[in-house]
Amino acid sequence: MNDTAPKTRRHGGRAANTARRKGEIIHQMPWRLPVNIDRPTEPLGPEGVLAIHDGAMRILEEIGIEFLNEEAIQIFRQAGCKVEGTNVKMGRDWVMEMVRQAPAQFTITPRNPDHELIIGGNHILFGNVSSPPNYFDLELGRKVPGTRAHCANLLRLTQYFNCIHFAGGYPVEPVDIHPSVRHLDVVFDKMVLTDKVAHAYSLGKERVEDVMEMVRIAGGLTHEAFESKPHMYTNINSTSPLKHDQPMIDGCLRLVRRGQAVIVTPFTLAGAMAPVTMSGAVTLSIAEALSAIALFQYVRPGCPCVIGTFTSNVDMKSGAPAFGTPEYMRATQMTGQMARFYGLPMRASGVCAANVPDGQSMWETSNSLWSAVQAGTNVVYHAAGWLEGGLIASPEKFIMDCEVLQMIQRYMEPDLIGTGPDDIAFDAIREVGSHGHYFGIQHTQDRYQSAFYQPFVSDWRNFEAWEVAGSIWTPERAHRLFKDIISTFEEPPMDVAIRDELADFVARRKAEGGAPTDF
Repeated sequence: MNDTAPKTRRHGGRAANTARRKGEIIHQMPWRLPVNIDRPTEPLGPEGVLAIHDGAMRILEEIGIEFLNEEAIQIFRQAGCKVEGTNVKMGRDWVMEMVRQAPAQFTITPRNPDHELIIGGNHILFGNVSSPPNYFDLELGRKVPGTRAHCANLLRLTQYFNCIHFAGGYPVEPVDIHPSVRHLDVVFDKMVLTDKVAHAYSLGKERVEDVMEMVRIAGGLTHEAFESKPHMYTNINSTSPLKHDQPMIDGCLRLVRRGQAVIVTPFTLAGAMAPVTMSGAVTLSIAEALSAIALFQYVRPGCPCVIGTFTSNVDMKSGAPAFGTPEYMRATQMTGQMARFYGLPMRASGVCAANVPDGQSMWETSNSLWSAVQAGTNVVYHAAGWLEGGLIASPEKFIMDCEVLQMIQRYMEPDLIGTGPDDIAFDAIREVGSHGHYFGIQHTQDRYQSAFYQPFVSDWRNFEAWEVAGSIWTPERAHRLFKDIISTFEEPPMDVAIRDELADFVARRKAEGGAPTDF
């Protein structure tokens, strides 16, 4: 191992009240896999669940899904489905037989096994913003195309924050790197700057195969060890309405054949790419997702699959996507019910339509995040840093979102709802009676350091104290934290030989031309 590399930070203690250690910029909660201890919100009655299920099955049986991937067409034909050109119709009994083979829970192990994830059950995990083409921060004061440097800094935030559990796609698209080799540079940065679970875009066989090889090398794994269990994943979107494209299905087939995980997330906007009613939009989304999951289970029974939801609505005045709306929240909750009906883990998102890290951005994202909690979601994409409906990534928004994520994690800790004698605190209540206060009694003194959540970007001082301290608004505080974190960031340890092997692989694939493009 590289003896000069720092050890991965590990934090002890409860809530956000751990003592600040040398080199740390903020108090933050320790790395953990949060468990959602609440009962899910279920707006649908049993008859509603069955109605959506029947609607989805009728879509698959009577209307069909367009698969633009020729290999998938051949597989469906082999499975006995009705294939007419690119249209595939499949019986509900076959679909349900396939879907039942998918595991309700599985693990993904990155190069640092301490950051292994459990996908499913009551776990809820959060990932960074992924895929915006543009970047905004307060220093720039404007939207600009993403660069490799922007992307790398957002990856540093991904590694730094313990409430971010996985490194999704590119946190911002680095358009300063040619598309043929972009994946090589960004995944190299991701492997070096983070040691958390990583993602591959299903955008052509070369990209998928390259990323699988880079994840294998970074983990120091043999080919057999890599394929023995999930070490990475991909996420695909259907092309709503009722279509799956060539490269995304190809990428998933490649990953499942090598034992890796896939997330299938239809992007259905009610009123545009899906019916204007939320039940209709969810029904369409379920049909699109199950058609692909059934295919993958036929190819490799028991392969790890997650059903995703990205069902929201459009602004009917402009046609622009809207997020964090009441409709979005209900659609997420409804999809959670359907995921449990099918026994599948579920993915949702922390999204907003706001253009800058302001109040709108936070209430819309908070609505999205809390609907994920209410829905019993297992994997939350875009949980930190998303703006403008996914067209902008922002470090200030990333840090502000992490405050909300930590609050959600604290909210889920069982000690908040303990009912033992010390929690009921009868003796403390008798000691104070009706004329005293609780600040100085021993019961408080024994617990005050860890009793409550302590923020790292919120400011709880009164107006006068805040004014004396400089009247710094929340995005400005987040920007200062961003600069401090980046300036003191320490890469997670990586064996020098493994880093050299990764660099050699990138150099060789660049010399070979990387992945083909249209320009």
